[in-house]
Amino acid sequence: MRLLFNIFVLLFSVQMFAQATDTIPELDRTIKVTDPFYREDQFYLGVTHSILTQQPEHFKQRSISIGTNFGFLRDIPVNKQRTFAIAPGVGLAFHNLRHNWALLNVQEGTFSIDQNFSKNVQKLMYLEVPIEFRWRNSKVHSHKFWRVYTGIKYSYLLRSTTKYNGTFGEINYSNNDLVSKSNIGVYVSAGFNTWNLYAYYGFTPLYKKNTLTTNQSNLNMINVGLMFYIL
Repeated sequence: MRLLFNIFVLLFSVQMFAQATDTIPELDRTIKVTDPFYREDQFYLGVTHSILTQQPEHFKQRSISIGTNFGFLRDIPVNKQRTFAIAPGVGLAFHNLRHNWALLNVQEGTFSIDQNFSKNVQKLMYLEVPIEFRWRNSKVHSHKFWRVYTGIKYSYLLRSTTKYNGTFGEINYSNNDLVSKSNIGVYVSAGFNTWNLYAYYGFTPLYKKNTLTTNQSNLNMINVGLMFYIL
């Protein structure tokens, strides 16, 4: 809850800054309207909920699987009006997956469904390398414009942990070899001004193929939420 509070305080501050900037006369702004080299949306911050698809029988997600991702994108306009651009970047992503699938033995790759656990959370940290293809009807003197950004993203797993406490006892694992190290996915972000809807689909299963005794290694991740861009 403290993390969510801090995130929303940051987003509220960014919104207030953007509104204040828009009230400044154009000629008094740092970036002049005549500047042909302005860029948009260099930093990003996302708040998402993770949905796992192709679930095994009796698998259920519990509560909200909250996630955050943030990083830097280099905006490179490709037309004179600077409404189209590409943007390569780098960032970090954190996911907290909450479900009733208990990892019992990492060496054997065995899982079991537990409906009465007290704690079961899987935490993942990724290095992200996105490249975006951008359209916006922006102007240099205003932060308020429509945008549609879509892209492809490579994610590399830096750290994974699972913490379980329930029917089968207390079981914790770190950096187990069952989780896929690399993932490639596509995403889209669209909206107006500060608020943008965001959706991502990962092509690579969460777990490596042929590593689980349940033969259910095709849990793919979908992330939906909000994306915020900062100059």
